[in-house]
Formats: sequence, C-alpha cells, structure tokens
Amino acid sequence: MNSNTKSKNMIGVGIAIGTAVGVSLGVVFQNIPMGVAMGVSMGVVLGAALQKKKNSSQDAE
Repeated sequence: MNSNTKSKNMIGVGIAIGTAVGVSLGVVFQNIPMGVAMGVSMGVVLGAALQKKKNSSQDAE
C-alpha cells in the first residue's frame, strides 16, 4: 500500500450508514432505540464484509 493513499476503515463507514438507516427505520416504526440498535448491527456486518472484500482485492494486486 502506498504511504500517500488514505485507507478508510470500512467498519466505521458501515456503522455510519447503518446508524442512519436504523434511525430512519426507528422513526417509521416509532421505536428509535430499536431502530438504532438494528442499524448499528447491520452496519457492523456490512462494514466487515466491505473490509474483507477490500483486503482480498488488495492482496490480489
């Protein structure tokens, strides 16, 4: 990896996206704490998958 390139923590990106989706779901279902909890858990799973995909594509190069 080049020292000049910035690497993103994909788990953090997933948590941010999942939290936004979770708050939206929480508002729709009138249960914001449950929506945030579901969103964060979905975000961790999404972020871990993206991180694994990113690492495997960098290893191939």
